Amino acid sequence: MPLPQRSISAPAAAREQREMWWHRATGYQIYPRSFADSNGDGVGDIPGIISRLGHLADLGIGFIWLSPVYASPMVDNGYDIADYRAIAPEYGTLEDMDRLIAEARERGIGIVMDLVVNHSSSLHDWFRAARASREAPEHDYYIWRDAAPDGGPPDDQQAAFGGPAWSWVEEVAQYYFHYFSPAQPDLNWANPALRTEIYDMMRWWLDRGIAGFRMDVISLIGKDVDARVYEEGPTLHDHLQEMHREVLAGRDIVTIGESWSVSPETGLLYCGRDRRELDMVFEFSHIREGWDPERGKFAPRPFDLRGFKRELFAWQDLTRHDGWTSLFLSNHDLPRQVSFYADDGPYRREAAKMLATVLHLLKGTPFVYQGEEIGMTNAAFERIDQYRDLETLNHFEAQIAAGVPLEEFIAGARRNSRDNSRTPMQWSPGPHAGFTTGTPWIEVNANASEINVEQDSAQPDGILAHYRKLVALRRERDIVAFGETESFLANSPSVMAYQRRLGAQRLVVLGNFTGQEQDVELPEDIAAGAGVCLIASHDKRGELPRQLRLAPYESFAVLTS
Repeated sequence: MPLPQRSISAPAAAREQREMWWHRATGYQIYPRSFADSNGDGVGDIPGIISRLGHLADLGIGFIWLSPVYASPMVDNGYDIADYRAIAPEYGTLEDMDRLIAEARERGIGIVMDLVVNHSSSLHDWFRAARASREAPEHDYYIWRDAAPDGGPPDDQQAAFGGPAWSWVEEVAQYYFHYFSPAQPDLNWANPALRTEIYDMMRWWLDRGIAGFRMDVISLIGKDVDARVYEEGPTLHDHLQEMHREVLAGRDIVTIGESWSVSPETGLLYCGRDRRELDMVFEFSHIREGWDPERGKFAPRPFDLRGFKRELFAWQDLTRHDGWTSLFLSNHDLPRQVSFYADDGPYRREAAKMLATVLHLLKGTPFVYQGEEIGMTNAAFERIDQYRDLETLNHFEAQIAAGVPLEEFIAGARRNSRDNSRTPMQWSPGPHAGFTTGTPWIEVNANASEINVEQDSAQPDGILAHYRKLVALRRERDIVAFGETESFLANSPSVMAYQRRLGAQRLVVLGNFTGQEQDVELPEDIAAGAGVCLIASHDKRGELPRQLRLAPYESFAVLTS
């Protein structure tokens, strides 16, 4: 059933494919553990989400990407699933989940579930059976190898979260493979019986009324472990095409695949309209621009706007006439965007608006991560005992053992740890930011008394109001939803600039990524004597002269013809 949203027909030349409801929608990611706690146990839950649906409806959100709420031992905060058809007790019940789906739909909001099927929890019934006997059918649901001649692991492959990628099970005298932690054994997608189980589960959730799936690390399901090919392995697209045939085809839903390896060279294999796989992908090339290529995310390097623009606009070029892309700067795995890309100090409000403007007015489906709409910042934790993230803690042990100074690691974690985005949602200036009446599972950001929904929503020119306008522009303006993107000022280290074209209309977007004034000379074919300012972080601009001066973190979009 399609979501009850207003549909506006874009010109056929701009669409080149059937318009879907999600082409005009803005997604909102909820990390349930940190969003809203209804019962005072310090952990967010589904009734808490239901109590805050008015906030999302007011923002104009079209669908919620809900991070996992399935039954789980929570080794990786729910990305280790023990039962795909049950809800974690700390989050609520299946009845609560059905109520969330129904009440969100009444507000025109779909629920997109997180599909985590590269691996399960080691406490899943499948793995319990698999580790008990080699004769159990479920044994082949996972990836097993015999020990090396010396009794050790079959090889020296390492897990993404640190340590060996193989763990020993005495009962079957074999090692199992886990790309992430030992609590997350990888599923063996080569087994057709496993795939049937997964497809049945997906249909079960879709029949309950969800609006689609965000597919966690889906690019890993075609891996060849023996060849050490993990991302985009030889059977990936066969599996995705089978999934589409068996589950997704004919349903009015949205599917988003997460891939840390996808590139403009492989992007349309996932989301080309004739591929019959997914609707769009989360790609991370623009995110990786800020990481040290050798040491990864915990050794961040200075932000380079030119490289960032190069990667973003490569995807705009790729999806000009085919496919679709997602637009995001932050999520539950990434730092707060205003802290990483801009200024979380004196210019926080201006910087938050600028980042939103330049991202949301690109072609694609934008995603807002909870708290982004009020300019929430990194946690600025100073001690390792303040962190809860499995990845951060594992890398801490490995890097300290390798001789990395404690201060250096903490500095990297303050910039890039996943816990930066997982501190509780800041609803009010009251105790624990209005997130809970109990003790929160992770510390509330110390700046919650100044940065919260209650105070920002009271400001007519606040960050929340700015986001509300951007969401409405995508929903109401054909040029925002379907216009072609052309970048300019590509070599500027300070300014992001592009135009969107649709028929005779042109939307020119500029954003200053610095805390200093920037003098800009517009190309002759971009400058215009008169136009309509659709949105601005500072004063509205009614024209585009050849020479203009941008204030610190200023951004705007002017519509001309």
